[in-house]
Amino acid sequence: MVGMQLPQLHRYATRPGLFFTEDGGADVVARSETAEQLWFCVLESLDVPSAFYNDAVRIHDDADSAEFIQAMQQHRICTRVVRGLRMRETLFRMDGPNYGLWYLHLPKAWNGMHYGYRAQGAWDPKHGLRFNPYKFLIDPYAKGVEGRMRLDPAAFAYECEIDAEGHVKGSAWGAMNRLDSLGKVPMSIAIDDRDVTKHDADPSHPHVPWSKTVIYELHVKGFTANAPWLPEELRGTYAGLAHPATLSYLQGLGVTSIELLPIMAKQPEVFLQEHGRPNYWGYSTLSFFAPEPSYATRTAQEQGADAVRDEVIMMVRALHEAGFEVIMDVVFNHTCEGGNAGPSVCWRGLDNLSFYRRQQQNADELEDTTGCGNTIDFTYTHNITFAVDALSYWAKRIGIDGFRFDLAVSLARLNGAFTPYHPFLYALRSDPMLGNLKLIMEPWDLGNQGWRTGQFLSPFAEWNDRFRDTARRFWVTEVDHGDNEGVGMQEMATRLCGSADLFATDPGRGATSSINFITAHDGFTLADLTQYAHKHNEANGEHNNDGANINYCANFGEEGPTDDRRVQMIRERTRMNMLGTLLLSLGTPMMLAGDEFNNSQYGNNNAYCQDNATSWLDWSLLEKNRGLFEFFRYMIRFRKAHRVLRANTNNGACGFPDVSFHGTAPWKEEFGGHDHYVGVMFAGWERESGPQVVYVASNAYWCELEAELPQLPASMSWHLVVSTWQEEQGAYLQRGNRFTIGPRSVLVFEAK
Repeated sequence: MVGMQLPQLHRYATRPGLFFTEDGGADVVARSETAEQLWFCVLESLDVPSAFYNDAVRIHDDADSAEFIQAMQQHRICTRVVRGLRMRETLFRMDGPNYGLWYLHLPKAWNGMHYGYRAQGAWDPKHGLRFNPYKFLIDPYAKGVEGRMRLDPAAFAYECEIDAEGHVKGSAWGAMNRLDSLGKVPMSIAIDDRDVTKHDADPSHPHVPWSKTVIYELHVKGFTANAPWLPEELRGTYAGLAHPATLSYLQGLGVTSIELLPIMAKQPEVFLQEHGRPNYWGYSTLSFFAPEPSYATRTAQEQGADAVRDEVIMMVRALHEAGFEVIMDVVFNHTCEGGNAGPSVCWRGLDNLSFYRRQQQNADELEDTTGCGNTIDFTYTHNITFAVDALSYWAKRIGIDGFRFDLAVSLARLNGAFTPYHPFLYALRSDPMLGNLKLIMEPWDLGNQGWRTGQFLSPFAEWNDRFRDTARRFWVTEVDHGDNEGVGMQEMATRLCGSADLFATDPGRGATSSINFITAHDGFTLADLTQYAHKHNEANGEHNNDGANINYCANFGEEGPTDDRRVQMIRERTRMNMLGTLLLSLGTPMMLAGDEFNNSQYGNNNAYCQDNATSWLDWSLLEKNRGLFEFFRYMIRFRKAHRVLRANTNNGACGFPDVSFHGTAPWKEEFGGHDHYVGVMFAGWERESGPQVVYVASNAYWCELEAELPQLPASMSWHLVVSTWQEEQGAYLQRGNRFTIGPRSVLVFEAK
């Protein structure tokens, strides 16, 4: 009897990508479930001899696009000269599909090689099939990209034109476009990662516990674009963020974790390109593996994609060596290709049907729960694998410590409905590396029932918009408008104590899962929140219709900056109150860069397309607002020194429970109608320092109040340690238990 023979394993990798091999070539794997044929395209300069001279059939130089496409279908390897670009394109027909994968062994490959794909299949837009071999497509797994998409008809798979006003005109369901897109779209760049010593110089990751985490959100370019301590060539770059003086400033603040707005390669939406504006924030991903080249120094950009990536790696290493975690904002809910009328630069041309979600009753229309024209289909297993591969690459190769997922509800919808048991969430949880990183969800999207704060379960943290809105309403909107009904003591106390109604509903979750914030990149800065009653987004070119209309903001009597000293003082105290509330609350605080010195966006609450002084931090404000800056630093130090403000101790101290709520009289269930006064006392026992008892009094009324502190044991007394009525903070002995709290202020007492 003949023994059973195992089938021979396929020689190539089972996941897509370009893998350098020891014979000087590379194995190439691409995924397309619905293509009829894929070609791998290598681009070479005409100034150097071709590496494939003896392998390829030469297509004559005068061949038009149609003749070129016909020729590439006839020959396994062919090459053509593109004189307008001074480059040579060599096409290799790939083998496949094998379970959706296409394969090729490239006989020669090199670091920095420019490449891409072309795909042929059905042109049937009514059924979601948009294959067009005239379109040059980047590799979804490329570790580097070069070039930009030009607003040109050739970049689109359907017949269209650019009118006199610069707008794209044509039907996405019309005839196939036969213009060659090479030179009008980006190119992939190969990076050889086989060096086994590449991680030898990596410093230890900080691994900051959630209970000690203080997040600082910034934009790589905007943070240092105007930094006076940097030479011109480093401003607005990865290297600028890694500069010793920049790191020293961040250490001086006391924050622990730097959250970067997206640094994956980006491409502006067609709408922005039509109006000559960029996508500054970067929430329009072109490549999920390649870093954004424009944030690198000019020298690195000229040296190529490998040097750009090295600059990113060195930035992360420098931040680690300085003691900071690096958290990266990622956008896996949609891509830069937009709706059906958008360009074909990658996924749309390779496998539109599998990559994007489609409406169940209308296959030719894309599902859009992101507001950006498309939504990646995370019900498709290989798209989950793709995302996990990209995240693992950034974590392992680049050194990223955590990720914040933009519009995360879109990543967790099955059959249109959100579920915390989505396969993608399980893939993150169960991954031995990713599951141990900081994973932060933006718990909403624009789809049906898209608000899901508190529903992502362990181990995910979430942006807490309820905290944001409650703090803003308590300190700004309702008091300014004379509304005493909405946010009262109960709601405010709940937010101060970790939002247990949202984050204590799942075993293992607690206050640290709540990312508390007042401001973020999306919305008003802290300064603008208190000096504008309305958004001013006219510069965005959308007639002030973009951006949120409900901001819970106020100008306190005059719109915009003012010389009125009284208004200035009210605004400044309100900012201190909100910062105090943020840093005196259970949960994980997150601050927006520049809020510590009153950085302003001039009332623009949606500055996503403002790559200019509107969004770049104005460092001249630092000295002008030194008082707020020092208060910011003091409050972070105070938080770090008091564990009772960072984690629920569950044991209390001095006979007090771990958390208790008070009105103007201690321990009273009846709060005397003082809806805008709340007292919260935190108590716990520290092994080294003994008992910690902190009482936080918040008065949002326009009048002062008389209040009383709880009675301490005879050996202890209250000390006033924080007052937003004072510019300088310190410890002052409190005489007795009764105290006066000024209008619109926060006082903090510590038992000693």
